[in-house]
Amino acid sequence: MYYKNEQAVGEGIARASATVPREALFITTKLWHTDLGYDAALRGFDTSMKLLGLDVLDLYLIHWPVPSRGLYLETWRALERLHAEKRVRAIGVSNFTRPCLEHLLQEAEVKPVLNQIELHPWLPQADLRALHQAQGLVTQSWSSLAQGQLLTEPTVQRIAERRGKSPAQVLLRWGLEQGNAVLFRSIVPERLASNQQLFDWELSTQDLQELAALACDKRMGPDPDVYGRPK
Repeated sequence: MYYKNEQAVGEGIARASATVPREALFITTKLWHTDLGYDAALRGFDTSMKLLGLDVLDLYLIHWPVPSRGLYLETWRALERLHAEKRVRAIGVSNFTRPCLEHLLQEAEVKPVLNQIELHPWLPQADLRALHQAQGLVTQSWSSLAQGQLLTEPTVQRIAERRGKSPAQVLLRWGLEQGNAVLFRSIVPERLASNQQLFDWELSTQDLQELAALACDKRMGPDPDVYGRPK
């Protein structure tokens, strides 16, 4: 809902339906933090599905936990119901910190398949990724380029020159080598093509050590512990 693109995506799916089978698409959307709570989450899901024009969703995520409101557990119960009713094939979370995720895992009947988090060399989130690995969750990374700010980081530029790659390719490849499902986007077709050229080369041990030295817990996005907290 937050990105206001569900209707446009739904229209695109409908236009493509004559040539692209539904099973060839994997559609994900998220529940915005204003719709936390059991009944509100069910209503939010129905609204998204109407905009998307779908009967079944592939993946549904809680966008932010907002721990101060204490609603993410009952929200998860709503997602479990949608999963049980086969209205969504998989459920997960986004921007959950370790305490929130551990709490959810203790109470959940259906384990989330992934946690989508901000992740880049400035914010590698090693502790949270270790929990994901131990629990069998996929780490899906957003802001892999730190909103573009890491593209001009001297270390990244030096590695890119050494490897004969672009800074964006270095950062996306770093994410893959951390074992993450890396999200990226661009409105420039050439950049989209370049950003997909990641699978026939690797970063060296030296490259990885230099990138590891950049870790400083610098966020580009909001702090999940406070985002959405009532003012």
